Amino acid sequence: MAPVSNEPLVLGIETSCDETGVGIVRGTTLLADAVATSVDEHARFGGVVPEVASRAHLEAMVPTIERACETAGVRLRDLDAVAVTSGPGLAGALLVGVASAKALALGLGKPLYGVNHLAAHVAVDQLEHGPLPEPCIAMLVSGGHSSLLRVTDLTLGVDPMGATIDDAAGEAFDKVARLLGLPFPGGPHIDRAAGSGEVTIDFPRGLTARRDLERHRFDFSFSGLKTAVARWVEARERAGETVPVADVAASFQEAVCDVLVRKALDAATSEGVEDLLVGGGVAANTRLRAMVVERAERVGVRVRIPRPGLCTDNGAMVAALGSEMVARGRTPSALDLPADSSQPVTSVLV
Repeated sequence: MAPVSNEPLVLGIETSCDETGVGIVRGTTLLADAVATSVDEHARFGGVVPEVASRAHLEAMVPTIERACETAGVRLRDLDAVAVTSGPGLAGALLVGVASAKALALGLGKPLYGVNHLAAHVAVDQLEHGPLPEPCIAMLVSGGHSSLLRVTDLTLGVDPMGATIDDAAGEAFDKVARLLGLPFPGGPHIDRAAGSGEVTIDFPRGLTARRDLERHRFDFSFSGLKTAVARWVEARERAGETVPVADVAASFQEAVCDVLVRKALDAATSEGVEDLLVGGGVAANTRLRAMVVERAERVGVRVRIPRPGLCTDNGAMVAALGSEMVARGRTPSALDLPADSSQPVTSVLV
């Protein structure tokens, strides 16, 4: 369906970590999703180096904006608004994006919207599946966050139900990948290795015991799982035995996905909410996608998951949330908008 001409044309900038993302949307129609990644520059360090990421954003920003505009077939002066991730994320990386968005907004005389990175992961699903059901439960799983949120009107805020209390799911994937000698980032490589393995090891499911559910029913913890994998691998190596990488990857992945899906569906059914949205980088995991759909069907919960390319960090998700802010008449951010590395998920618009 062709985009309606009176829908807002919004450019979104995402620089919370190592991806320089610039997206352009008209309403809920995606016109461009340009991404420049610096992941190869971080791989030799086994993780993201903030200073390297910030420098990469500086170098990539203008070319990525130009590429997005060319792909969308629009000029900067055609924009109705500029949106940018103001937090959470790496402070230096966020500053590059926020400063760039401020310059665009000021130079073009357009409103600026500083939005929350996590809320943007929810909003991006609208580009693929249409308006969000209200209410819905959103489970966001990434390298730095594992969160369960109750969403009614995303532009006004969200109600947190649970969050990571130590290692997030994506962080655990990276650390276990390193233990198994797999490259960074760990998520895709564990997913690939698990495809040829079998679930032969019963790794622990964090915060699922009865005593934990009393206080942490909807919270996540993957630190103990990571330690259990490390001890299992070390024991095999001390015994002079070969570590079955594929089986360990499959067993670890099964434990993570089991916990995520179990808690997400518990949240949905306990709230009487029939729609579950799954987003964030870990939502690209093939086992998670299959498991959540299969189990949700059994309990009558509908599942929405963006395609893998929209699950990882990108500018399209920021533009999508910015477009929703414009459409609902929310007050734009001031030009002294700060970059907030610890911006809470309850602060959807700054």
